[in-house]
Amino acid sequence: MAESTQLLVLDSLDLSLLDQLQADASLSNLDLAKRVHVSPPTCLRRVKRLRDAGLIERQIAILNTERLASLLGHGLQAVVEITLERQGQEEQQAFESRVAADDAVEQCYRVSPGPDFVLVVHARDMPGYLALAQRLFTGDANVRNVKAFFCVRRAKFEPKLPLGPVR
Repeated sequence: MAESTQLLVLDSLDLSLLDQLQADASLSNLDLAKRVHVSPPTCLRRVKRLRDAGLIERQIAILNTERLASLLGHGLQAVVEITLERQGQEEQQAFESRVAADDAVEQCYRVSPGPDFVLVVHARDMPGYLALAQRLFTGDANVRNVKAFFCVRRAKFEPKLPLGPVR
């Protein structure tokens, strides 16, 4: 069971551990302990505590889209703004659940003001995007407006949270 984050107090060691893990979650416990200047047992205990508290949600590999493009085809990424006809809690939750379950949706944000949602989606090509749009937007009677911005180049992608001063 996850430790309540309200009872959790983060110190500079916790912030250092989180910072290092954001940069490279594949570090062994021994290497991580060396980087933050603690013993391996202390490091292991602290990281377990951070996981149990739900601060470390999961560990993933970030794929290089440029290198994959040469192997799999270029693909198409778009940022899509969605405005719903009815913005009640139930309607928003239904739309959010449906798009979040679709593998083509990389990110889904409920936003305000402006559109109701901003999505980052990925498709193999334009016909793939059109199928995605039909599946997620056109077939939904509650979707009033769709505005897609197709990505021509990614200048930055950094899923790292700034944690403030890390000593």
